[in-house]
Amino acid sequence: MSSASVSHPGYTHGCLAYDDPAALRTLAVEQVSAGLAAGEQVWVVCPQDRETVTGWLASVPGVDAARRRDALRLVPVGEAYRHDEVVDPERQVRAYVRATTEALTAGHSGLRVVAEATGLVRTTAQRDAFARYEHRIDHWMRHRPMSAVCAYDRRRLDHAAIAELACLHPETNADVLFRLHAGGGDAVVALAGELDSTNHRDFAAALERADPRPVAGRLVFDATELRFVDHRGLLHLRDHARRHGAVAVLRTPSRSPARLVDLLGLAEVRVEVVR
Repeated sequence: MSSASVSHPGYTHGCLAYDDPAALRTLAVEQVSAGLAAGEQVWVVCPQDRETVTGWLASVPGVDAARRRDALRLVPVGEAYRHDEVVDPERQVRAYVRATTEALTAGHSGLRVVAEATGLVRTTAQRDAFARYEHRIDHWMRHRPMSAVCAYDRRRLDHAAIAELACLHPETNADVLFRLHAGGGDAVVALAGELDSTNHRDFAAALERADPRPVAGRLVFDATELRFVDHRGLLHLRDHARRHGAVAVLRTPSRSPARLVDLLGLAEVRVEVVR
């Protein structure tokens, strides 16, 4: 197993959907406290002014000293992202790769980011681009010393808009039926939850945005936490594999998908039953 396939022990990529500003403040305090204790550089990326965020963090031990030694940065959202524009996914990933490298060079153990990103995803075009970015940075973070929690305000985004983004995180408090995120080992993607008639279009959109690519002709999906998948979900996997001239391999503890694959004659989908 190559080092690139091993998850970093500090890997965390979460999504907080909130409607009470106190929840955002609590998140910031928790993440800053944990990051500083781990020796990381922590960024709090927020539309609020620095004075407001400073007040939020007053209870964090050593917060003033952390700011002086550049272990804590309070970053206006427009400085970390192209505020009110459509994010370029590849450029944004490169920016965080560079920031992580600089944090390590400065002697920190990694980079931790808390980002209130509501203003970056208000339009359909913004959400499409940001969702693509979310999956790409998720893959990069899984194997490197960077972690992030993204926050979205329910008062400004409806449930469907938040779900588009929340489903691309391995951890979220949002009410989503499925999650699609970076896989471990030889799995390019991990799937969790349920894929059924109510969310198959959302799954198709998430799969298209993530756009996992085959390795040696195989697209391995870790479905060990996927409780249910119907024929529509399998057809979406078939279609994605077909577009890339590959075979989709669904690795699952359930035998039901294999029976569906045989019944539908899906030559581009294989099921590996694991214990």
